[in-house]
Amino acid sequence: MVKETFFDPPPLSIGGLNVPIPIIQGGMGVGISMAGLASAVARAGGIGVIASVLIGITESDFHKDPRGATFRALKKQIRKAKEAAPGGVIGVNIMVALSDYEKIVHIAGEAGADLIISGAGLPLKLPGLIPEGCKTKLVPIVSSGRAAQIICSRWDDHFSYLPDAIVVEGPKAGGHLGFKAKDLDLPKNSIENLVPQVIEAVKPFEQKSGRPIPVIAAGGIYTGADIYKFIQMGAAGVQMGTRFVATHECDASDRFKQAYIQAKKDDICIINSPVHMPGRALRSDFIDKANAGEKRPHKCTYKCLKPCRYPDTPYCISMALINAQRGNLDSGFVFCGANVWRVDKIVSVQELIDELVHGYREAAKTAAGAK
Repeated sequence: MVKETFFDPPPLSIGGLNVPIPIIQGGMGVGISMAGLASAVARAGGIGVIASVLIGITESDFHKDPRGATFRALKKQIRKAKEAAPGGVIGVNIMVALSDYEKIVHIAGEAGADLIISGAGLPLKLPGLIPEGCKTKLVPIVSSGRAAQIICSRWDDHFSYLPDAIVVEGPKAGGHLGFKAKDLDLPKNSIENLVPQVIEAVKPFEQKSGRPIPVIAAGGIYTGADIYKFIQMGAAGVQMGTRFVATHECDASDRFKQAYIQAKKDDICIINSPVHMPGRALRSDFIDKANAGEKRPHKCTYKCLKPCRYPDTPYCISMALINAQRGNLDSGFVFCGANVWRVDKIVSVQELIDELVHGYREAAKTAAGAK
């Protein structure tokens, strides 16, 4: 009889960082994935990720000094997560669209983040922003093989550095999406089509450098069987966000989590974000009023995103997401992935990881039996 370990998911290795479970918990802002969630995932054997955007909401002086509070809080959250998960791997998600992108990257590296995951734009300058001597691994997020090729070429030419891994995110992800709204349902943009394209795009760079560039599949991945499918396709692991919201350790309010539990398929909508990107969210009175032109931003507390054109935006997305994180859904809304309607209970991170590993094993056994 074959041992159970034969059917276990393979460990994930990113630039010398090794974790037993090939799962990266997606970085979710504002304040959804902070030290609490990230450290729990790291303890359970995956990679926990802190979302850097407006993380200063944890500081008492945020509204007085949002920039300083955000810089300070990021250091605190990285330290807190690493202390709570000794030996675990802690990453930070940093959006290229952030106004303070360069500074936040520098702080994350200086504070000892094990890796930086960066999307919402092409992180073409990322290797040049890390403090000298910093060992933080760099992982761009892309939505096409072409984007992966551009990043690899630019990093190689300008910094003699190649990504330590690449996350390829499909259109079923939550939050802001790297596709035009009209292209979200095109078969060519499915994550199943994108993963092989990115794997193919990085091959010449792997051959040149003599080391692997692991490709991580993201967007709409829900079960252990899904993880098995993408690893069989050649991915080194997966990134998952939505499922980790419905955990006890998630840093969002209970009301935010309950919105996931109560969500139906018809509640999911694509919004036109004030930062000119489509986003997937749960329909709410707030979104309906914004669509009807009834919302206007009262003020801009902190020009956190470069594409934002206050006061011409229909609402301040930062305040809407801060309100939602705190449970004030009347003054905000909830970002979610396409499979949020499948979430029916809140579990611990360890229970979720155990369920995913079990699902992977069952899929592997079924596939072995079918051969």
